[in-house]
Amino acid sequence: MTDQAVAPTPPVRRFRIGDRSFALVVSIAVLVMMILFLVIPVASILLRSFVGETGWGLENYTETLQSGRVWELVGNSLAVAVLTTILSLSLAYTYAYAIQRTHVVFKGFLRLVVMTPLFAPSLVQAQGLIFLFGRNGAFNRFLGFDFDIYGFWGIVLADVLYTFPYAFLILSAALAASDARLYEGAVVMGAKPFRIFRTITLPSTRYGIAAAGFVVFSLTITDFGNAIVIGGDFNVLATEIYNKVIGQGKFGLGAVIGVLLLAPAVISKLLERRIAKRQHALITDQSKPLTVRDNRRRDLVFGLYTYAVACVFMAVPLIVLLASLVKLWPYNLAFSLKHYSFDVQNGAQPLWNSIGVAFATAIFGVILVTVAAIVSQKFRTPLRGPISFLAILPTSIPGMVLGLGYVLAFNSTANPLNVLYGTFPLIVLLYVYYNHAQGFLIATTSLKQISATFDEASTMLGGSQLRTLFRVTLPILWPTLFGVGVFFFMRAMVSLSAVIFLITPQTQVAAVSVLQLSDRGANNQAAAFSVCIMLIVLGALLLARCVLWLAGARHVSLIR
Repeated sequence: MTDQAVAPTPPVRRFRIGDRSFALVVSIAVLVMMILFLVIPVASILLRSFVGETGWGLENYTETLQSGRVWELVGNSLAVAVLTTILSLSLAYTYAYAIQRTHVVFKGFLRLVVMTPLFAPSLVQAQGLIFLFGRNGAFNRFLGFDFDIYGFWGIVLADVLYTFPYAFLILSAALAASDARLYEGAVVMGAKPFRIFRTITLPSTRYGIAAAGFVVFSLTITDFGNAIVIGGDFNVLATEIYNKVIGQGKFGLGAVIGVLLLAPAVISKLLERRIAKRQHALITDQSKPLTVRDNRRRDLVFGLYTYAVACVFMAVPLIVLLASLVKLWPYNLAFSLKHYSFDVQNGAQPLWNSIGVAFATAIFGVILVTVAAIVSQKFRTPLRGPISFLAILPTSIPGMVLGLGYVLAFNSTANPLNVLYGTFPLIVLLYVYYNHAQGFLIATTSLKQISATFDEASTMLGGSQLRTLFRVTLPILWPTLFGVGVFFFMRAMVSLSAVIFLITPQTQVAAVSVLQLSDRGANNQAAAFSVCIMLIVLGALLLARCVLWLAGARHVSLIR
């Protein structure tokens, strides 16, 4: 043997799919999808608003803004939105306070009851109020009252019921975060309960109140279902878009009103983000969890309030259920299941369509938001910023506006994707991008909770980014993504305003069937469709909870 040194064998350079080339290709694909199905539809509305009968110009804006009717509609919309926001915040804050800061019994039941509006199309609230307080409602027909629920107050009450769960979820989370040291100090100094609430509790939850207020305002001013069902002769901007486009075929004027409707939603979202940036942490490593003290009188008062509110929320779906199980409401209350035979146009097909669309929305929604979240959090490309911005843009776009944008963008033969118009795939894409922001935020929040050491360890062992994603990140993330899929399914089953302009006789969905049956006065059949939608959503939630429970992932929230 000789002592001659042996030259080391150069390492074989493997081509790893995961790195820069793969990241760039995926980022481009995500951005292109967002441009096609989010940016272009919104841009189409803005452009179409400048196209009048004589060509390009301000003709549509001049005709609309010089009309006294549009300013009346703006005033109506703002009045409904402001009053609904005040009422919803006040009621939801008190309810959330009772859940988080008192010893009322059966809190799980109380939480679930006020979530019922999330399981049904928004117009179900108006539908239930009509069965209770309408001209042929239970109170007027059987108890001798003379309520007139139609118009301004009917819309406000329906919207309060519709937006209450959203406000409650935000305010409940705000009230759950507390530092016991502040309250102990106040008690030691002799502060009374109301003073403690005014000087500690209320200021500490002001950002939650602001966030809930902006959410409620945006939902209300863009709500379509309740306004068209219970509004009577009282019109708002959302119903005017429907009348201009569906009733009169005036897409240019509809686009102008869409721009007017888009403005307050965008402004409220910008204000919310600005206020959120000023929020500071309420809980630190030195904080002590707040222990609720026993107070029987307080618990009795809040208990009476919470159960009174719960009764109202139970009454609406129960009266809708009752109306679906009688021969003819309110004239013949004999038990009957005939309305569930769906002997109407298209029969039960809209229900099956909705289930199919909802499943497809869940699958593609999870894929698209997951890829977008991974691109924005894991890949270091120049496209991260634009993708993150566009991913949360839908929070500022009302459903009716985005739906109208899809009509204007894809009903044009100049668009190569015109073949999608009038098909279920386009409806699925609309649902995905309409709800994209919430799914994206949930996915990115979960990704941020996964330590970067997993990626570093995988890289050191020679794994590509793609392999790391499939072998490490996604297995950790799957319970959250499963919950996101359930969220997409639920939203696709109950959303109405976003899809109202895209529906054809061949692509009818259940939520639109409820609206059309209500318009024709077929209230019993509409109630039956509403009950079926609610049961399907509740069944999906129960099935998903069982799957997560069996998999040991019990911490995942399905109601967001």
